[in-house]
Amino acid sequence: MLTVRNNGLLIHIYRNIFDGKSVRSLAAFLLLVLTALQQPAWADAPDGAKLFAQNCAVCHGETGSGGIGVPLSLPSFQATVSNRYLAATIRDGRPGRVMPAFAQLSDAEIAAIVGYIRSWYRGPVPHYGDAPVAGNPAHGKQLFAAHCAMCHGVDGQGGRGTGVTFSRPRGLPIMPPALNNAGFLASAPDAMIRAVLIHGRAGTPMVSFVKAGLSRRDVDDLVAYVRSFQSGAQTVAGSVAGLKPDLIVQSPYDLKTTIKNLTQAINSDNFFVGRSQPVEYGLTTPDKANPHQIIVYFCDVPFLNKALAIDPRVGLFLPCRITVVEHAGKVMLMAVNPEVVSRLFNNGELNELCKEMHDRYLAIMQEATL
Repeated sequence: MLTVRNNGLLIHIYRNIFDGKSVRSLAAFLLLVLTALQQPAWADAPDGAKLFAQNCAVCHGETGSGGIGVPLSLPSFQATVSNRYLAATIRDGRPGRVMPAFAQLSDAEIAAIVGYIRSWYRGPVPHYGDAPVAGNPAHGKQLFAAHCAMCHGVDGQGGRGTGVTFSRPRGLPIMPPALNNAGFLASAPDAMIRAVLIHGRAGTPMVSFVKAGLSRRDVDDLVAYVRSFQSGAQTVAGSVAGLKPDLIVQSPYDLKTTIKNLTQAINSDNFFVGRSQPVEYGLTTPDKANPHQIIVYFCDVPFLNKALAIDPRVGLFLPCRITVVEHAGKVMLMAVNPEVVSRLFNNGELNELCKEMHDRYLAIMQEATL
């Protein structure tokens, strides 16, 4: 395919195929120009595979087989979700859960990711309208308590945790999703929820409720009850507005004394100190590492396991650490604010734990500088 980049190339093409007399040559020239002018748009089309690898594979697996996230390549999943649902899920995420909102992606990029996800599936892609399903939510609540709450939670809050190692058996392919989540309810129309209840999802604990003995009317009642969650659905996992990205406390002591005090304060708060090392450790030779910049690593194993069970991505900023820096005659203790980092993970339960971590960090730093 020829790409037209400048007028000089157009003149070159013209001279080669148009002799000034032939209408056929002129038509061929115009067709070539029009085709070439469209090429840059095609050439710049988003790469769905690349975007998936960059944004989705870490949770959903390189081939969509799942892990922390839903197994997207599962045929029974693909058979019941529409492209519109997938796009809305990527755009808005699941507030309060692990799935983030990818607001930074363009519509074209999201469409490319959806197209790549569909490349794993050869069956018909479902389409759903927006018409509500007429059902009895009161009866649906009774059915939900009997058939759904054991997996999805009494109030539709979903399964707890995300990590395969810490939160669920390795053989369980998916954590039960939160049905009372604003992101889910906004992206899943009633007809889609109904289809999932009728057909189930082979390869997951989600069974066909029709095969399990419920009537179609019962299914409609369940849909109506799930939709009733919308009025109280969680919409945000928390905002970073007003939160400082770091914690900084100035010490009245010299570097050596401050580190000694910090170690004692860490131990008194039921942490154990792992190690202390220069910030530049591993980045240069030991003799060139700046001795006035020291990181102190510490950990509370039960607390660590609790955090990893809620969301294994907290491993990105664990074990705990506080940096002590001596500069221009001042000694400062510094740490990343766990509350701010937590907001990036879109997990409300983790927010509470990281608030506790923030308070413990601050108490340790203040004790070390009394």
